Amino acid sequence: MGWKSKGLESNAKSFVTKKWTLLLCIGCFCAGMLFSDRMWTVPEAEDKVVSLETGVKDERLKLVTEGCDPIQKDVKRGSKNILGEVSKTHNAIQTLDKTISNLEMELAAARAMQESIINGSPISDDLKIPESSGKRKYLMVVGINTAFSSRKRRDSVRATWMPQGEERKKLEEEKGVVMRFVIGHSATSGGILDRAIEAEDRKHGDILRLEHVEGYLELSAKTKTYFATAAALWDADFYVKVDDDVHVNIATLGATLARHRSKPRVYIGCMKSGPVLAQKGVRYHEPEYWKFGEEGNKYFRHATGQLYAISKDLASYISINQHVLHKYANEDVSLGSWFIGLDVDHIDDRRLCCGTTDCEWKAQAGNICVASFDWTCSGICRSVDRMRDVHRRCGEGKNALRTATF
Repeated sequence: MGWKSKGLESNAKSFVTKKWTLLLCIGCFCAGMLFSDRMWTVPEAEDKVVSLETGVKDERLKLVTEGCDPIQKDVKRGSKNILGEVSKTHNAIQTLDKTISNLEMELAAARAMQESIINGSPISDDLKIPESSGKRKYLMVVGINTAFSSRKRRDSVRATWMPQGEERKKLEEEKGVVMRFVIGHSATSGGILDRAIEAEDRKHGDILRLEHVEGYLELSAKTKTYFATAAALWDADFYVKVDDDVHVNIATLGATLARHRSKPRVYIGCMKSGPVLAQKGVRYHEPEYWKFGEEGNKYFRHATGQLYAISKDLASYISINQHVLHKYANEDVSLGSWFIGLDVDHIDDRRLCCGTTDCEWKAQAGNICVASFDWTCSGICRSVDRMRDVHRRCGEGKNALRTATF
């Protein structure tokens, strides 16, 4: 029994020793693998540290070469970028604004043509080709306000300061100046008066027909319709309205307007501020006199009605808002009222209202007038008989338009 128990004890010790030996070997093997892996990864970490240190040194060298104040340089770059973006945005807004304006003009032209068709009134040749407005930029459109009874006045203008035929077409193509007599239609559309105007237009080709019923008390409405129609048909810098009994030097007018091209909203004429006439039956009576304050008050400053010019933005404003613009009895007052609340540059140029007795000596002195008429007649007195004489004495010369550069 003693020997057996000793043998069993010896075997147990031997079994335990082998077991621990095996575990010890496995542990050593694992520790060796871990140690060898650690030894291989350490150089990689050291390489990264060296690379990082090298990058830091390079960056320091870069800062030294670029300047000692990197923050200031970033600010300069940021300022340039901001200014560049602001400039791009401004240009984009201008382009968009011009596109919208052109679309509004095309819409106004389409409406004018549609109204003419619906009402059965004659359609002007200019209205039949509204797409031409987007193909050419003009300096100015000169609308000569006329009436059915003013055939002789129109002929006196054609014989003096308004070029005819090929010369007028050449003026449009080379100088960018469009000239038309402006008239609506009679109360009985298609009657003898309308047929006479149509025949006159076929002969001369210089009449712009408006969707408007003619009448002395409707001059404010006619003015509004003229600017809206002209702006829809021709893309011009300026739109001019002149009466058919006024003498005009076209080259001088073009040179005068061209000096104001850079201004966005321009209203040019001989500015005045006459009394508001409350008494009925007198000429220029204002039925809405009470709107201008106490009796004896004067109107706000506005251009006299014989001749005035407005820039494209103002013509577009009239076209877009024509249905809500109020009409006073006097056409020139109405136009001035439409601009009174806007940011408009009122330019008072007295060369647009010379007297027929003053224009001659002013022309001799080299200060040629833009327009001449008699204040006592609100135009040239007996203009049919006197227009040639005024043109001879006060005209700018035959070659003025040919040599003019705007």
